[in-house]
Amino acid sequence: MKKLRALVIAGVLALSCVVTACGAAGGGGSKTIKVGVVNNPPSESGYREANVKDMESVFSAENGYDLKTSYSLKNDEQLQAAQGFITEGVDYLLISAAETTGWDEVLKKAKEAGIKVYLFDRMIDVDESLYEAAVVSDMAKEGETAVNWLLDQKLDVYNVIHIQGAMGSDAQIGRTGALDAQFAAGTMNKVVQQTATWDEAEAKKIVESVINSGEDFNVIYAENDGMAKGAVAALDEAGITHGVDGKVIVMGFDCNKWALRELLAGNWNYDGQCSPFQAKIISDLIKGNTTSSTKKIINEEKGFDAKTLTQSDIDTYGLGE
Repeated sequence: MKKLRALVIAGVLALSCVVTACGAAGGGGSKTIKVGVVNNPPSESGYREANVKDMESVFSAENGYDLKTSYSLKNDEQLQAAQGFITEGVDYLLISAAETTGWDEVLKKAKEAGIKVYLFDRMIDVDESLYEAAVVSDMAKEGETAVNWLLDQKLDVYNVIHIQGAMGSDAQIGRTGALDAQFAAGTMNKVVQQTATWDEAEAKKIVESVINSGEDFNVIYAENDGMAKGAVAALDEAGITHGVDGKVIVMGFDCNKWALRELLAGNWNYDGQCSPFQAKIISDLIKGNTTSSTKKIINEEKGFDAKTLTQSDIDTYGLGE
């Protein structure tokens, strides 16, 4: 009788442990996954706002995650945040780096701690053994697509104002590279090449300075939509026409809906797509719902011309409202 009673008690205790484990993990016996995300702040751009929202939506408590986030445009602050997440003992570290360099030691520490790293949005210069996968845009291809479109316009002369993003970022390096090649070859003339660090107001100042100098230009190549908007504001104040049939060709990147509407209205000429949606791909990799045969997973992207853009394109590919 005592033996039977002991067996019953043991069974009840075992069942209690199973129920407790399931309840704590939200069902199915799976534990909460701790994720640390190091990213640029949503205020950086419309693209980044959509990217941050996507990350916070997918890596939510409802989906079985304990999400910790850090947002900064400064590489040293991002490195400190990543180190903090490693110390806290996250299971996964997700990084969209402000700069491509300086990450080796932190990622080595993550690996030593058994923390798996995923890159998103941008590549960084580290050995690929230090991360699981990189879900990114091909920034160099974005630049090549845009510059090839510009060459197809067959202008008699290309006098370009080049407004760059944050220097050293993967997006800036990629979008700059193809244009630099044209400057070096002499097929396009560099009126000015200056960073506005993704900032609309700073881009406006750059264009105002060129206008005040009296230098001739007929192309503005801005490395995101916000900077293109600032550049156009300077043109409008100076009474300089732009867009389809205007004096100045205006080019941006990211495909915010408001920017694509400027194309549809003929006020801008070109916008390069940059997809901010990487979170679900990474989540599926983490949970084993999908696998990848390559470390680098590229988001396929388009370039849009004001003369062929449709409202359907805006509804399908535009970011924000």
